[in-house]
Amino acid sequence: MLRGAFICVFVTLYILVAGPPLLIYTFITRHIDPLYWAGVGGVMFLMRCVGVRVHVKGLERVPPGTCIFAANHTSSADAPAVVWSIPRRIAVLLKRSLFDYPIAGQAFHLAQFIPVDRFNRDSAIVSMEKATEAIRAGQSFLIYPEGTRSSDGRLQELKKGTAVMAIKAGVPLVPIACSGAHRVMQKRKLNIKPGEIVVEFLVPIDASQYTFEERDALTRRLHDELAAALPPDQRPMGFPGAA
Repeated sequence: MLRGAFICVFVTLYILVAGPPLLIYTFITRHIDPLYWAGVGGVMFLMRCVGVRVHVKGLERVPPGTCIFAANHTSSADAPAVVWSIPRRIAVLLKRSLFDYPIAGQAFHLAQFIPVDRFNRDSAIVSMEKATEAIRAGQSFLIYPEGTRSSDGRLQELKKGTAVMAIKAGVPLVPIACSGAHRVMQKRKLNIKPGEIVVEFLVPIDASQYTFEERDALTRRLHDELAAALPPDQRPMGFPGAA
């Protein structure tokens, strides 16, 4: 619990001290990178302070152009680990409630993150369409195709939205297998334990080879490639090699 308290205090102070000047700079210059990397770097510094290490694998597989990164999601700890590991500024589809936080919410807007209401299908479709347009314009995105965090660390079924976006935008889909984050920080828990998070970039999938009618096949392929790259205790029950 001491680590959890440290995190809350650090994040609050960091946002209050660094947030306003960076927001003003970004608003005036429209240069997003300083705000983005200050946010990512600050959270990663915090994670290192509490004993969390991030090991990145497969960076050579990341394509140079616009793409969609699709990662499994088990913990609040895997988000900063994955974002920090991606070697470029990306946008994220985030649940709408996160945009209500003062300073952080404004930062998400300026960083071109897109709010999504997971419980309103029509609203979620509009958000995905906005993200697809941004991808077509050259903005890479990070998406969690499960739609929510796994409660036990195992990969869940994937929603079709990620495949649909990749097909419509015609960009590579890069699976990211993230393991160990659920041991560092459990779902809906504030306590953080020291440990290692492994972020592995898998071979990109050429979504332009799929039609809209083949979105289920692309979703299955993404699911199976993620599952195969995860350790046995994070693979879905019944999947080959699951323990």
